[in-house]
Amino acid sequence: MASPVTLRVFRWRAGEAEGLAEYRVAVAADTTVLDALVEIQRAQDPTLAFRYACRVGMCGSCAVVVNGRERWACRTRLASLGPGPVSVRPLYHFPLLRDLVVDMTPFAAKLRSVDAALVPREEAEPYARVSGLSHERREIDQAIECIGCGMCVSACTMVGHNERFPGPAALNRVLTLELDHRDAGRAARWRVLLGDDALARCHGQGNCTEVCPMGLSPADSIRRLRRLALSRLLGLSG
Repeated sequence: MASPVTLRVFRWRAGEAEGLAEYRVAVAADTTVLDALVEIQRAQDPTLAFRYACRVGMCGSCAVVVNGRERWACRTRLASLGPGPVSVRPLYHFPLLRDLVVDMTPFAAKLRSVDAALVPREEAEPYARVSGLSHERREIDQAIECIGCGMCVSACTMVGHNERFPGPAALNRVLTLELDHRDAGRAARWRVLLGDDALARCHGQGNCTEVCPMGLSPADSIRRLRRLALSRLLGLSG
């Protein structure tokens, strides 16, 4: 049987002051935060802006902060949040566009800042493959399923403190390239990683790992990069 729940939703649009709006929504056992937002938009307030696509926990576009923690709206059941009002606000550390919608441009910019794209070696075969059974692939698998939802960036206090810090998602991506024998972009990448605003800035709090919906650990990736950095500085193999 459905029971009512109060949602306190962050509202903002250009030229207006930010604030919270309260909505009452009937909730069944499987009602998700996204279900509730859709119901609010359809039946109570069509001006409410939020982002979603797949609705099944694959794309990551519905990421928001629910009761103070980054979550997928489509995978978060209201019944799991306990009694009391439920707060919903946009991700932290991203420019606001409107209400719960943020500009993801900085996410891509941080990837570019560390050259987080494969640079093929000249001698690499055109369709080089890394076998799924190889040790190399098993190591890369631990970090490769990032879907770019931005939750780890939102949860990272250092991202908010230092805008030059690449952030956990970008550094996690760098590790996958460092472990890939096909990549030839390491020299340029390490000039950034060994600077004052990259690996040295992570405080190891692990907020990024705690909120990752894919079960990845950007914190572990950063620790692995630090070990590789030490080996590189000492002239040892990684």
